[in-house]
Amino acid sequence: MTETEEPQTKETLLLRGYDLAADAAAINQAGRILRGGGIVAIPTETVYGLAGNALDPDATGKIYAAKGRPSDNPLIVHIDRLEEWPPLVRELPEEALLLARKFWPGPLTIILPKSGLVPDATSGGLDTVAVRMPWDPIARAVIRAAGMPLAAPSANRSGSPSPTTWRHCVDDLWGRVDAILQSHDCRVGVESTVLSLCREGGGAVRPRLLRPGAVTLEQLREVLGEVVVDRGVLEHLENGEKAHSPGMKYRHYAPAAEVVLVAGDREGFRGYIRDHERPGEYAICFEEDLPMVELPAFAYGKRGDHAAQAREIFRLLRELDRLGAKKIYVHAPEKDGVGLAVYNRLVRAAAFHIEQA
Repeated sequence: MTETEEPQTKETLLLRGYDLAADAAAINQAGRILRGGGIVAIPTETVYGLAGNALDPDATGKIYAAKGRPSDNPLIVHIDRLEEWPPLVRELPEEALLLARKFWPGPLTIILPKSGLVPDATSGGLDTVAVRMPWDPIARAVIRAAGMPLAAPSANRSGSPSPTTWRHCVDDLWGRVDAILQSHDCRVGVESTVLSLCREGGGAVRPRLLRPGAVTLEQLREVLGEVVVDRGVLEHLENGEKAHSPGMKYRHYAPAAEVVLVAGDREGFRGYIRDHERPGEYAICFEEDLPMVELPAFAYGKRGDHAAQAREIFRLLRELDRLGAKKIYVHAPEKDGVGLAVYNRLVRAAAFHIEQA
């Protein structure tokens, strides 16, 4: 097969963890597929991504088709070296460089006005581009092997819970993509933080948080001072309103089951579940809740352990789909630190169905 030919068969490329030397053959094969215009599911530290050449509209079109993703939902471009960033954008303000020095490589995406190098098919028709440098060594090795920036949204069917293991990618995308890298589970478990650094009205940069993640609002404010939280982080977009970041649509990250987000303390949550339980219904709650909940229940961490909640929430939503759940009640996390990211994903999975216990 030449580098310009598209792979004729679908395959799983086996990795052994973080041993880049041992995994070189699989990584190089992924690079060949990507250079040939194909698409490959790859691990990152956040969730598995579906990678394709970010500068090729045909490749990004395959990503949208495989996911069933609306073409106005922008893709995040992944780079391996800081020098790959300037050609993608029209300017790099000092705020962007401060954040890159502090948080890259890592789970932070920065939005800036795009250059002519970035096709509209990648940016969802917007005049901006979202860029990040992942921490995960496998992801960065694949970018190097491909020799190009990679667009890599979550490697799942659009709207469903994001994939945190290679098996989730197989469940959603087998036969729809050219290859899946069989590798480690994702360490963070929710998608990257997305921050816009575009100038408002042509004036000063006004940092705006569009999607919370493992780089927290508190950490961003330590570097930048004021950071505005976009209304779309906790509220749904109106019909026809443009999404400026992935994951801002009304219902997203959702299992087949109906999800109800229940806010309140432990006693309130127990009482709400007791009043509403029916056959085929489950609970996702804190470890401290388990002895008090009579429904079949799964813990996604202790109440204050937001990192554990982030790692577990998508896995549990997928597991309850596998069990045939009809409705899932989730005890809402606190909205501080990484908890804001978990709450953001859950409120969309629940289509903003929130009950106060």
